[in-house]
Amino acid sequence: MNMPFYVAPEQVMKDRADYAQKGIARGRSLVALEFAGGLLLVAENPSRNLRKISEIYDRIAFGGVGKYNEYDQLRIAGVRHADMKGYTYSRDDVDSQALANQYAQMLGQIFTHEMKPLEVEILVVAVGYCETGNRLFHIRYDGSVTDEQGFAALGGDAESIRERLAAIDRAPLDLGSALQGAVAALAGPERTLAADQLEVAVLDRLEEGRCFRRLTLDEISGLL
Repeated sequence: MNMPFYVAPEQVMKDRADYAQKGIARGRSLVALEFAGGLLLVAENPSRNLRKISEIYDRIAFGGVGKYNEYDQLRIAGVRHADMKGYTYSRDDVDSQALANQYAQMLGQIFTHEMKPLEVEILVVAVGYCETGNRLFHIRYDGSVTDEQGFAALGGDAESIRERLAAIDRAPLDLGSALQGAVAALAGPERTLAADQLEVAVLDRLEEGRCFRRLTLDEISGLL
C-alpha cells in the first residue's frame, strides 16, 4: 500500500493563504470612510447589476471583494441571520459585532477544514446614533477580524489605498469631500475613476429605520 505524502500543517496553511490572497488581489478594491453624516462605502465596480455593497439590516451594510459568488453567499447568510434575530427578539438586538463574529467563525472553519478557502474579504459596517457608535469590521479569508477606525480598504492594492485614506484630513467631512477623497484613494495618482465605474452607498445616521441608501449615477457625478 502506498503511503500518502506528508505535508507539514504550517505548509498547508501557508499554501491556502497564498491561494486566497492571490484570488483577492486580482479583484477591484472597496473602501469605507466615516463622514459627518454617517458612513460612506465606495467600490470600483463598472457593473450595474453585480453588487459589491449591500444592505444587511436597518443600520448595517456589507461589502465584499474577491470571488463574487462566494461573498454573495455570505451576504445572503448575513441577511438571513439578521432577519431571524430581529424577528425572534427585537430589531434593536441585531448587532454588527455579533454578525462579524458569525462571519469570522464561518470563514475560519472553511479555511481550516476545507480543501479550498474562500477567496474573499468582507466588511461589516454599522452606523451609530453618534460618531463614536460607528463600527467597521474587516473579516479576512481565514476568519481573522480587525476593528477598523475611521476607514477601511479591501482587495486589490489595499495597503497603498489605506495609506492614501490615512492622509485625508480627519476634520468632519461632508459627503462630497468624503466621496472625492475615497475615489482618489481608490484610483491612486496614475488613474482617474469616472462615476460610471463606481458603486457608492451611504449609511445615513439621521435616518430612522433603514439607513442604507444607494447613490444614483447622477448623484455620484454631481458630488465628484
